[in-house]
Amino acid sequence: MTNQFSTIRDLLRYAVTRFNEDKLFFGHGSSNALDEAAYLILHTLHLPLDKLEPFLDARLLPDEINALLDVIQRRSVQRQPAAYITHQAWLGDYHFYVDERVLVPRSFIAELIPDQFSPWVSDPDSVLNILELCTGSGCLAIMLADAFPNAHVDAVDISADALAVARRNVDDYELQDRITLIESDLYAAVPDKKYDLIITNPPYVNSASMDKLPKEYQIEPRIALAGGTDGMDLVRHIVAGARERLTRNGVLVVEIGNERVYAEQAFPTLELTWMTTSAGDDMVFLATADKL
Repeated sequence: MTNQFSTIRDLLRYAVTRFNEDKLFFGHGSSNALDEAAYLILHTLHLPLDKLEPFLDARLLPDEINALLDVIQRRSVQRQPAAYITHQAWLGDYHFYVDERVLVPRSFIAELIPDQFSPWVSDPDSVLNILELCTGSGCLAIMLADAFPNAHVDAVDISADALAVARRNVDDYELQDRITLIESDLYAAVPDKKYDLIITNPPYVNSASMDKLPKEYQIEPRIALAGGTDGMDLVRHIVAGARERLTRNGVLVVEIGNERVYAEQAFPTLELTWMTTSAGDDMVFLATADKL
């Protein structure tokens, strides 16, 4: 098949057709077949990711064509998320190393961090200790350390494999002195101290939804997605243990995706504040220590 292609334009057209024919799911960064194909092609050829046009009619070497066909095959047939193919993912302006040991970074909490959870955190400089549960790749811990310059972040995950990925990202951002990675089942091995913020994007997909996830999501670690019958298994433990670990004015922030109905059923007496994100007011809730 190699001799049927000569330029990037040829491979781009072919990739878009394959991605559309195979009805790929785009939920890990790109939103359509063209953007995904362009990203994969430019990354594979080590070209600038924001400069497709100048290279469209560049003639490719046979080994370059073979490399691109392999990438297209992995994405279209094996349904591997693009981030697992390139080992790169972005949240806002931040980029992270990822592989199959962790979820591809995506969190609506990431949209709230640059504003330092205003107005619920009135003095960001006074935030000294942050606990991030279910850290995965460490992406939110890194963003939190950047947004709260006086804070130390304890980043927790039950998976040693995930923490190995997080270690690589923490080292890449040279935040070893400000982020401590802890292997723990939620609070079990967390230091006995008070936190100004507890942040978490835990597994929250309910059982019925797990069975319907696109194949791209099913390739990700199940332990990082599955939240039990109503999706709230871990969230219940997180909320239950937050009060004794928060400072008097501490704040808990929890992402629960599309599970708002289940969250409100799980905590009928808890005063939840639903935070506004690009997906609306249903994805992330906040609770203050005095309300827990």
